[in-house]
Parts: sequence; structure tokens; C-alpha cells
Amino acid sequence: MNDPRDELVTHLPAMRAFALSLARNGAAADDLVQDALVKAWSNFDSFQPGTNMRAWLFTILRNTYYSLHRKRRREVEDPDGVMAGQLSVKPSHDGSLAMRDFQGAFAQLSDEQREALTLVGAEGFSYEEAAEMCECAVGTIKSRTNRARKRLAELMGLDEDETFEVTDGKTMAVLSGKPAA
Repeated sequence: MNDPRDELVTHLPAMRAFALSLARNGAAADDLVQDALVKAWSNFDSFQPGTNMRAWLFTILRNTYYSLHRKRRREVEDPDGVMAGQLSVKPSHDGSLAMRDFQGAFAQLSDEQREALTLVGAEGFSYEEAAEMCECAVGTIKSRTNRARKRLAELMGLDEDETFEVTDGKTMAVLSGKPAA
């Protein structure tokens, strides 16, 4: 019988993508994944074989993020306002949806909205699975996802009937509500 721990490595890319959507910084996302993996490895005896390992890992990752987020809430990370000033600079718009436009709009969503869109839109979890991971009602996940999609369209200046010009399947899934191909 194979050790279920061997399966951990197959979930690393998805974990990093989810961590990146939460942390919005590559180095912080990598640290978050590492912390979550250490917790998962240390508590592997609490994993129930036959259940969804990816959902279990994403729950650990999410809880790790929010624990760190609560801890750092009192810290002042940008005393000079340099980062805040960069966030308010809007890139020039060439008429097509550029990835940086999407990333800028995505970064302006609340943590809960980014999390719901990433889990349901980009990672392909069902509303029920996402609700379980986020420890909230299915209706709450549906509401967060719908509001986040509308807010993204608003932030990017898109009409509801406007087509999205993106080639990345996961970005398209997040925006449209249709599963990634």
C-alpha cells in the first residue's frame, strides 16, 4: 500500500496558486505553502484516507493564512505609503483585457471574495467543497463568488455581455463562472 504522504507533492502547484491568491506576493505565498505543508506533515495522522486530500490541504493553507493575517493585523507594513501609492496607479489600457488589469482588479477584492473565486472558479472545487473549506454556508460561497465576479467586471470596466479576451483558462473561469478547460 502506498503512503498517502506521497500524494502531497501532486498538490503543490494548486496550493501555490491558492496561496498566491490569498497572499498576493510570490515569496509570501511560498512561505505560506511551506508553513501549511509542515502543519499537514506534522498532523498527517488527522487526515482520513479516502477523503479529499486537496480539500484538506487547502483548508490547512487557508487557516494558516488567516492565522498569520490576524497576527500581522497590528503590524504596520507600509509606513511610507510607497506600496499604497503603487496600487493606486492604473496601467494604461489598450482596449483588451491584460493580465495586469485582471491582477490589479483581483487584488482589490476582499479576502473572502478572492478566496471564493479562486476555490470555485480557478481550482474547480464545488460550492459545497468550498463552503466546507471556508467553514461557511453554501449560499455564502455562491454570494461571494457572484459579487466578486460583478466587482471584477466593474473594476475592469467591462459590461455584462462583453467577451473576455484572455487566453488563460483559469482566469477565464474566474471571470465567467464556467469551469476551466
